[in-house]
Amino acid sequence: MKRTTLLILFFTAFSLLAQDKFKTTTAVVNFEASVPFFEEVKAVNKLGTIILEPETSTLICTVVIKDFRFKMDLMEEHFNENYIESHRYPKAVFKGKVQKFDLKNVDEIEKEYDVKGKLYLHGKSKIIEMKALIKRVPDGIQISCNYPISVSDFNIEIPSVVASKISQTANTNLLGVVKSEDMKYLTLK
Repeated sequence: MKRTTLLILFFTAFSLLAQDKFKTTTAVVNFEASVPFFEEVKAVNKLGTIILEPETSTLICTVVIKDFRFKMDLMEEHFNENYIESHRYPKAVFKGKVQKFDLKNVDEIEKEYDVKGKLYLHGKSKIIEMKALIKRVPDGIQISCNYPISVSDFNIEIPSVVASKISQTANTNLLGVVKSEDMKYLTLK
């Protein structure tokens, strides 16, 4: 009897700890590096991962580079092989802190938070600061961020032949709804 009670208490405590993390693997990451009068340079990745750890205010976002989709297959090929070199650098990762974050204050009204952390991309890292809009939605907690990425910060070389057709700054945005059930399921699995 004691053993059963201990196991139930252990799994209950484990479940409560697991709920302290929120996760999604279906975040949408868009980027655009278009310049006027030339072909649109735009891609979307619908398989981004976001982890929010409210206790430590940690926000982690990860995308697999090859999961970005372009309108044109050739553009996607050049992006992966020549610019980002996804065979050498398969992921982009951001890990940072949401400033003044308290889960108790997250409700249906969108609030703006400052986020500061490191972005790892193309074998380089850079400390970046951005704004995040966070609110509670029926499915969990919605997180939305916008941030520019300068190709020179990450040693991404754009051939001179097309340099005038691609912006040196990629406007990037992230949108996802993190859920506590995802993390609980993964932890107890």
